[in-house]
Amino acid sequence: MFLLKASQKSATPIASRLLLSKTSATRGLASLKTSSIYNAKRFYSDSTNSQPKKSNNTMYLAAGAIALGAIGYYTYTKSTKEELTGNKAGPVFNNSEVSVVFVLGGPGSGKGTQCSKLVKEYDFVHLSAGDLLRAEQARPNSEFGELIAKYIREGLIVPQEITLKLLENAIKENYGKGSTRFLIDGFPRKMDQALSFEEQIATSAFTLFFECPEQVMIERIINRGKTSGRTDDNVESLKKRFKTFYETSMPVVDYFDKQGKMVKLSCNKPVDEVYASVKGALSEKLNIN
Repeated sequence: MFLLKASQKSATPIASRLLLSKTSATRGLASLKTSSIYNAKRFYSDSTNSQPKKSNNTMYLAAGAIALGAIGYYTYTKSTKEELTGNKAGPVFNNSEVSVVFVLGGPGSGKGTQCSKLVKEYDFVHLSAGDLLRAEQARPNSEFGELIAKYIREGLIVPQEITLKLLENAIKENYGKGSTRFLIDGFPRKMDQALSFEEQIATSAFTLFFECPEQVMIERIINRGKTSGRTDDNVESLKKRFKTFYETSMPVVDYFDKQGKMVKLSCNKPVDEVYASVKGALSEKLNIN
C-alpha cells in the first residue's frame, strides 16, 4: 500500500528497462544456444578426426558459456523482481545491528508497565504497535486514519502492511540516532505478522509473554479506561480483543516457544516481582545484566 504511488510513477521506465533487458537476455540465450550447437558439432567432427584434446577443450568452453548464461539470467530475473517489488533479499537489519524483543500478552497484562522499566534501566526503545497505529490515526490527512480507527474500535487486527511499515520507519529513525535495542509491544499478533517482520525487517532475539487471568486484565483495563481516553478501554471492546488475542496471537506464542525463543512470565503478582523475572530473562537471552 505504501509503495503503490511510487510504483505507479516508476512503472513506465521500469517496464521499458524490463522489455530491453528481456530482449537482450533472449538474444544472449539464443546466441548461447547457437554457440552450443556449433560447438557440439565441432566436438563430433573433431572426434571423427581423432583430436580428443581439442574436442575436450571445446566441450568445456561450451559448458562454461552455458553456465555463465544461466547465472546471468538468474541474476537478471532476481534484480528485476527486487526492483519491481522494492524488497531486497533478507531483512533490513541483521542480528549484529539490532536486538529486537517482542512483548506479548493480553490487554491489561502489564506489557507497557514492564517495558517502561526496561527503557529506563537498559536503554531500550519501546515501540508500541498500538501507539504507532493511534498516532497514525490521529495524523492530519492520514490515508489510513479512518481504516485504523475502525479496526481498533472493533477489536480487530489492522492490516499488517500498515503496522509493518510504521514499525520499520520507527526502527530506522531510532537506529539512525544510535539506538540498537528495541522492545516491540503488542506485536506480532498473527503468524503472518511474525513471519513477515522477521523476513523483511529483523529477526527477533526472543519473545516475552505475560500470562495473566482474564478477570484481572478486565479489572485493570476498566480502571485504566477512567483516565486513558482510549476508545477501546471498555467492556464491549475488551471482549472482542480477548477473542481476537486467543484466536490469533496464541499460535504466535506456540510458534516461538517451539523455537526456544519464548519466555513466559506470570504477571498476576506485584509489578516489581514481575520485573525481577523480566530482568532474569534478559540476562539469560541477551546476556544483559
